[in-house]
Amino acid sequence: MSSLEYKPNCAEVLERLRAFYDRRSGDRILATTEVPSRAIEEFRVSHPATQCGYPDPAERADFWDRYLLERIHLEDDSMPSAYLSEFDQGLYGGLLGGEVRFMVHPDNGWISSMVPPLLRDWSGFEELRFDDANRWWRRYVTQLRIFATRSRGKWGVSHFILIDALNFVFELVGATATYLSVEEEPEMVRRAVDLAFDLNVRAQQAFFEAVGLFEGGTFSNFAQWMPGRIVSESLDPFHMTSVAYFEKWGREPAERILGTFDGGVIHIHGNGRHLLSAVTSIKGLKAILLLDDTGFPAAFDVITELKTPLGDMPAAVNADYELFVQRLGRHELPGGVLYKVRGVPDVETANRLMERIRAYRV
Repeated sequence: MSSLEYKPNCAEVLERLRAFYDRRSGDRILATTEVPSRAIEEFRVSHPATQCGYPDPAERADFWDRYLLERIHLEDDSMPSAYLSEFDQGLYGGLLGGEVRFMVHPDNGWISSMVPPLLRDWSGFEELRFDDANRWWRRYVTQLRIFATRSRGKWGVSHFILIDALNFVFELVGATATYLSVEEEPEMVRRAVDLAFDLNVRAQQAFFEAVGLFEGGTFSNFAQWMPGRIVSESLDPFHMTSVAYFEKWGREPAERILGTFDGGVIHIHGNGRHLLSAVTSIKGLKAILLLDDTGFPAAFDVITELKTPLGDMPAAVNADYELFVQRLGRHELPGGVLYKVRGVPDVETANRLMERIRAYRV
């Protein structure tokens, strides 16, 4: 069994995660814990919320090393991994010549990316070409190499979000034009979806070639670790559509790319929960993260009801510490769920909490 310096109980956690994603943990719960972080506090002080340039990847690796080292004594179900937030959205448009813009997120230490639409209209689509001399491709490959080297033996590098299907069309022509094009120029949308597939496969294959697998699996910023080469899909454009619309435009691209690898994970926002029954039947889907949004009940508050459309699909939800402890004490937590517990006071409290979590049975 391989080990990680920053996760002394790595072997036990891997066994719990393996059982969870094999759907053998329906009668128990898992949890990750968020505790105060000096690395994030220092980042918050030195990095105000503003747009910025592409950061030094070595400095980003240093941040993740400091942050993950702080968590070395946590006995929760987390696996230490860095997230390539610099490339979580802007990479894909950047690979075709888009203007990549970066934004600082002081609360979690991320620097994320986006691109404004590349095209005024579909007339420019024929000119789009991938070139491995593209500066964003070179920067991406370089950062992968730096993170793989810096993390070796200590922590992992998480997969990062796919921007394919209609998400990618958003980057080409914008969201409004995308929804209009689905109705008015569906063949162009289909061609763009095919281009997106090729770009995303290229980017993810480069990721796995550079980073490799750990114990035969992939590190994940929300799933922690999963067996196989697992990708992280996004269905955000369909959160504001009907189930029938998702079935027509969303299912096939998702199943195509998940099938190219060993499966995938997705996240569902509050305004997309009507899709849950349909989404859980996506071929190759391994787990769902249920996110919270203004105007919708917190997923933690309605997780018992959401288990009906979820079935035995492994799910993760955010939970505030005090509310989580109350429901744990009342034995009200459904099983087959990984609870991401926020606001835990300190490592010692987190570890005492984990004793109760490991003993919990539905």
